[in-house]
Amino acid sequence: MTAAHPAKARVVVTRALFPSHIQRLAEHFEVKDNQADRALDREALARLLEHAEGAIITGGDRIDADSLSLASHLRVIASVSVGYNHIDVPACHARGIVVTNTPDVLTETTADFGFALMMAAARRICEGERWMREGHWQRWELDQMAGADIHHTTLGILGMGRIGQGIARRARGFDMKVIYHNRRAQAPEIERELNAAWVSFDDLFRRSDHLVVVLPYTPEAHHLIGARELALMKTTATLTNIARGGIIDEPALVAALASGQLAAAGLDVYEGEPKVLPELLALKSVALTPHIASASRPTRDAMANLAIDNVIAVLSGKPALTPLEPD
Repeated sequence: MTAAHPAKARVVVTRALFPSHIQRLAEHFEVKDNQADRALDREALARLLEHAEGAIITGGDRIDADSLSLASHLRVIASVSVGYNHIDVPACHARGIVVTNTPDVLTETTADFGFALMMAAARRICEGERWMREGHWQRWELDQMAGADIHHTTLGILGMGRIGQGIARRARGFDMKVIYHNRRAQAPEIERELNAAWVSFDDLFRRSDHLVVVLPYTPEAHHLIGARELALMKTTATLTNIARGGIIDEPALVAALASGQLAAAGLDVYEGEPKVLPELLALKSVALTPHIASASRPTRDAMANLAIDNVIAVLSGKPALTPLEPD
């Protein structure tokens, strides 16, 4: 008598991945994918998770008690993201569900993009590109699209984690002075390596010529940067956000830019994304990108493969590679 093969575990994928990722998953699991990339509301997401043992999600999928209401078999949720404010991690852990994210693999790509977006805002690159496409360029003028220098200026970094450190390393090539703020200062050897100095929260805003936000989103960080903080900044300064939109009070940012309190901003993330405040869209002094800081093909491939590695590990009875801890 031929022994029956054990049934494959069921894994769902909530958004389109590269075909190679689906093929890899299919080697191990029974896969229900969403390669059509259909939008899933809360009810549809709950139904998708109902019979799954593993789920691969993205930052656009809200996982909370409601979406887990039918998920009695679910053992692991792997998010193709570093941020995890879209996941109610305690609710998952209460159900015995392991939650993972994808740190490290996107650090350098995101640091590249953060530095590029800062430069685009400072040098008015997006504004100049739109102006030129609209047919306004007729001749050279001394003050035409004159922006701010990057070299020999002071770079402020709010959140000196992996990505913040990557941005600080890039600043060395521009002879920038680097200051930063964390709740705790980095070790002296890291500060020496980065040639960076810890300063108080308020001093970071006062002293930065270019301030980059790389802070993880938490409830305490919601609207951490508002009218008071923006008023501390130099009128020649720029503010770049590649962290999470909710960290900045966007109406306050609009007011600061419109009044000239702040020279320019670079934004890759938004509080209500994919919706963006119309007032932000109307401002010429803002460089806007659609949450693409990690969007190089090699990096997105690595992120998805790390999520798959986590699902394979947990459903094979092994520890997750990058688990989010209960605390």
